[in-house]
Amino acid sequence: MFKAKYKYNPKTLSYEKVKLTTKGMVTRLLSYMITGGLFGVLVILLAYNFFESPKERAQRREIEQFKLQYKILDDRIAQMAAVMEDMQDRDDNIYRVILEAEPIPNSVRKAGYGGVDRYAKLDGYRNSSTMIETTKKLDHLTSQIYVQSKSFDELFDLAKNKEEMMLHIPAIQPINKNKGQIISGFGMRFHPILKFRRMHTGIDISAPRGTPIYATADGEVNFTGRQGSYGNTVIIDHGYGYQTLFGHMYEFTVKRKDKVKRGQIIGYVGSTGLSQAPHVHYEVIKDGIKINPVNFFYNDFTPEEFERILELASRDNQVLS
Repeated sequence: MFKAKYKYNPKTLSYEKVKLTTKGMVTRLLSYMITGGLFGVLVILLAYNFFESPKERAQRREIEQFKLQYKILDDRIAQMAAVMEDMQDRDDNIYRVILEAEPIPNSVRKAGYGGVDRYAKLDGYRNSSTMIETTKKLDHLTSQIYVQSKSFDELFDLAKNKEEMMLHIPAIQPINKNKGQIISGFGMRFHPILKFRRMHTGIDISAPRGTPIYATADGEVNFTGRQGSYGNTVIIDHGYGYQTLFGHMYEFTVKRKDKVKRGQIIGYVGSTGLSQAPHVHYEVIKDGIKINPVNFFYNDFTPEEFERILELASRDNQVLS
């Protein structure tokens, strides 16, 4: 109920009760309602912007936890991507080289995933960029895993059909890894006797005179004897376009037309021909072209040891022959 109001009447010198009309009552009621409404809105705005409800605090903690989980997920995806990159590198530069398969084009490995609207459902949120970027990385990794899986299926079929071929591809060092040391690798090197730089078409492995030299793959001896600056030389034809050459030997234990197996002794380390010290000069020849032999040592070494061998063979130092 509205409080009664009184008005002073100077004629009667007394206070008289003011009677409200219906319009006045409505006007007063509306003013109370508007004032109360404005006050309520103000209170709500203050509470919404400066104070958190228990539910909002719980939601904020949940959002922070989601952000942390996305960061952890992003880091794990990066680790998996690094592993996948290593697998792709081995696939193209080792397995496919061995099996004589063409490397997978980078455009196929790095192909996009999905259409332009694929991530539209993740857009429009405060953390959309984080969610979209992480989802893209996961999709790209999924695509690369699929391509790699198909590649391994192809290599498996090639390997089944080329089991015999594998025995005829050089895959070990010609000297036991604990008995010799790589002194110089494949590439332009300085010759200690000729005193100028020239192409070194193999690798030099230093070892004491008389150290056994092994065939690096199955094959047939194509040549034994002295051959120019190589001195006492053995050449083995492995088929499938592969040949290996062993130079500067002290003596050899095989003769032309002999069949040899990988790991069989074919001679011993010497220093014959144009040589400065006892060692074996080893070459791998594919389709008449001399290629870097160090890429064919994968059966003898762990990945860590192979990295060390690559580093030794790449040094631009003086050769022994």
